[in-house]
Amino acid sequence: MGPMYEKIILAFDGSHEARTALREGALLARRYGSRVWLLCVLSDSSAITMAEGVHPGAADQLTAASAALVEEGLAKLKAFGLEATGHVVRGDPAPIISAFARKVSADLVVVGHRKRSFLERWWSGSSGAYIVDDVDCSLLVARRPISDAEFAAEMTRLSAEFAAG
Repeated sequence: MGPMYEKIILAFDGSHEARTALREGALLARRYGSRVWLLCVLSDSSAITMAEGVHPGAADQLTAASAALVEEGLAKLKAFGLEATGHVVRGDPAPIISAFARKVSADLVVVGHRKRSFLERWWSGSSGAYIVDDVDCSLLVARRPISDAEFAAEMTRLSAEFAAG
């Protein structure tokens, strides 16, 4: 049997807070030597639709900014020796995350938590889909605040531990 969490999806909504929350999942991935997917799901919310109406191209700008965040995150994960790929997707988060988890046979989905709009973004989408009922694997809601320094120190420690066998 392979590691407990061989394949981990780190899912977030493009926000800084949610991305920071994913550090908990990244540390787990380093501990287990997991393959990682960094999945940014941009909800097609009414706010984006309104912004697009006022400023054509606003949704594309948001997607481009999120893609840049994903690239930055991937660079950090790869620097710590993780095998990681990234995706930016627009749509209803719950079914998108669930379908993606099934597609890659994920063992764990880590959702970056942002208090303000957590329930509307992750728990229940416009389709009424509940991620907790829809994923076939374990689900971790990452809430622990981990500073840049703490994250780098722990990743370095785990990388050394992993290399030592």
